[in-house]
Amino acid sequence: MKRVILIKYGELSTKKGNRNFFINTLYRMINEKLKNFDVKIFKDRSRMYIEFHDEDLDKIKEKLDSVFGIHMYHIAYIVDTNIEAIKELLISLVGNMDFKTFKVEVKRSDKSFSMHSQEMNRFLGGVVLKNKDNISVDVHNPDVLIKVEVRENHSYIYFNAYKGAGGYPLGSQPRGLLMLSGGIDSPVAGYLAMRRGVPIDCVYFEAVPHTSLEARNKVIELSRKLAKYAVDINLHIVNFTKIQEEIYKNCHPNYCITIMRRMMYRIMEKLAKKYNALAIINGESVGQVASQTLTSMSVINEVTNMPVLRPVCCFDKLEIIDLAKKIDTYDISILPYEDCCTVFVPKHPVINPSLEQAKKEEEKFDFLPLIDEVLENINTIVVKEEEEYSDLL
Repeated sequence: MKRVILIKYGELSTKKGNRNFFINTLYRMINEKLKNFDVKIFKDRSRMYIEFHDEDLDKIKEKLDSVFGIHMYHIAYIVDTNIEAIKELLISLVGNMDFKTFKVEVKRSDKSFSMHSQEMNRFLGGVVLKNKDNISVDVHNPDVLIKVEVRENHSYIYFNAYKGAGGYPLGSQPRGLLMLSGGIDSPVAGYLAMRRGVPIDCVYFEAVPHTSLEARNKVIELSRKLAKYAVDINLHIVNFTKIQEEIYKNCHPNYCITIMRRMMYRIMEKLAKKYNALAIINGESVGQVASQTLTSMSVINEVTNMPVLRPVCCFDKLEIIDLAKKIDTYDISILPYEDCCTVFVPKHPVINPSLEQAKKEEEKFDFLPLIDEVLENINTIVVKEEEEYSDLL
C-alpha cells in the first residue's frame, strides 16, 4: 500500500490572487529541508504531496514540524479513484485498527465522480460496520475519524492528523534583523517573526571583557535553536565595548541604558541597510523593564526611521516563558551569563526619559567614529542547527 504525506496549507488558502506565491515559497522551503531525503514533492492550489520511503518517515516528520506555512499534514494511503478500490482498501486498513466508534468524512473534489459526498459517507460507513465487529458510528466524538478525499487521478484515505507550525512560509516577507540578547524574550520574538514569513539575521552586542565568552556561546546556541526553522542564520557579533565604556564614563547613570539603546538602534539601522533588511526586531515587552516603557521606547526609537517589530510587546512574562519552553530556548536563556544590557544596569534607570536630556547626554562624547569602528569590525558566523560552534569561542 503506497503512502504519501498530504500537506494542508491553512492560512495560505485565504490569499486568493497571491496564493501561488505563498505556495511556491513553501514548496521551495520544504524542498530545501528535505534535500537529503529521496522524496518527490508535488503541489496544487489546495494540497501538497510528498512521496517518501517508509524508513525515512520519522525524520521527515521532524523536518516538516519546523516548516512554517504548514497548517496540518497527514500520512495518506493512495488508491485509484473508483468506489470498489476505495472500498477494498478501507476494509484492509480498518481491519488492522482497534477502535469502538468511528466517523467517515468524504471530500469529493472530482465532481464527475458518480457518488456525491453524503452518499459516499453513508456507503463507506456501512462498509466499515459490515466488516468490523462491535463498533458504532459517533459523529461527535469518534475514536477514529476516517477521511477520504476523492480526486481526479487518485484518491486518499487517512486517519491521523499532525499539527503543522502554522504561519507563513519563511521567505514570503523581506529580511529582518533580530537583536538577540541572550535573554528569554528575544529568541521568542525571533521565532514569532519567522512564523510570519520573515527571514532573520541575528545581531548580538557584546562588551568583552565585561561580558564573557560563555555569554557569546549562549547566543550561538540560541541562534542554533532558531536555525531549526530556517536553513541557516547569520549571527553578526558587534563589539560594543568602547561605546559602552564611553557611555558609562560620560553620561548620567540614570540615562546610560537609554543612551546605550539609542546607540544600538543606530548600529542596527546601518546593519539593516548593509544586509538588505527592512525591519529591526527585538524582544521588548511593554513595561517589563525601564527601557521598555512607552516613553522610553519613544525616546530610543527616535534615532531610526526603520520599522521596529516587537512580537512579544503585549505578552506577559509567563506567556513568553511558555513559548520559550515550546521552542526549547528557555533552558539556554536562563544560563547565568550576563550580556551588555544587564552587566552595567544602574540602580535607578530613568523610566520616563526626556528626549531633550537624552540628546544632551549624547553630546558629552563623540560617538559617530565609534559607531563607524564597530561597523568595520563585525564578526559574522553562519549558524546551522546541526553544527557545533565551540571552536569559535
